Amino acid sequence: MKAKLGMSPIAWWNDDLPELSDDVSLEECLRQSRSAGFTGMEQGRRFPSAAAEMLPVLKKADVTLCGGWFSGTLVDDSLESNQERIQPMVDLFKAVGAPCIVYGEIGRSIQGDRSKPLATKPRLSENEMKAYGRKVSDFAKWVEAQGMPIVYHHHMAAVVETEAELDLLMANSTISLLFDAGHMAFAGGNVLRCIDKHHKRIRHVHTKDVRMDVINKLDRTRESFLDAVIKGAFTVPGDGSLDFEAIVKKLASYGYEGWFVVEAEQDPRKAPPLKMAQIGHKELIRVMTAAGYEVVA
Repeated sequence: MKAKLGMSPIAWWNDDLPELSDDVSLEECLRQSRSAGFTGMEQGRRFPSAAAEMLPVLKKADVTLCGGWFSGTLVDDSLESNQERIQPMVDLFKAVGAPCIVYGEIGRSIQGDRSKPLATKPRLSENEMKAYGRKVSDFAKWVEAQGMPIVYHHHMAAVVETEAELDLLMANSTISLLFDAGHMAFAGGNVLRCIDKHHKRIRHVHTKDVRMDVINKLDRTRESFLDAVIKGAFTVPGDGSLDFEAIVKKLASYGYEGWFVVEAEQDPRKAPPLKMAQIGHKELIRVMTAAGYEVVA
């Protein structure tokens, strides 16, 4: 089985928390990530928006674009408005050969609002989730009809956060899944059980690690998702609480092949991005080897 290793620029530039950003250029970000061994990078705010500009930058850095986040609002807004907003991204990602677009639901989400405690996250009734699942499915079919895969990212503080919410969405939709072990562990879910249940739908993987000692001390009635990020809830594989050897072996047992992307937003002053990238890459190579993967460029 073959696997590719990528990274997210959120370790260098945090869109929701500008104060947690390293003042480096796109070129330096790509250089550092590539020097640590990663051959892919997800899209970030400093990336060019035109393929003619992006491709030379990626080629010079010897990396490929391995995905990128789309801020979806299907829980409240129309299919048409989301289609209009995502169209330029579909065109760009096809032009640069990206493997998928990551759909993240920000409708009703409190993930970017420090004034909203974790306990106040939005919740959908079963009927609302069924209707939402149908809408997400229709959107995914429309995107994929253009030749661009799209995957759903379950996320803390959003309408699909918990294991039960993910189960309900998967039961009532046909969209492929981005599995993020860190977000599921933070949400209190059983990471390996989720893979068992939804492995047929997993098309992209984020290898986000967590510091459970930080998470367990949070006051979710007072502290927000961003408060948790500032306190250091997330980190790279090899520096946190999750057993990524078990996680990767579980994915391997179901024949998953594709990207494993390190996404770990932290304070770059406390967790230098290059050092974190090196730690994450070393651990992923270890667990990939143990699971029988061949890591390819």
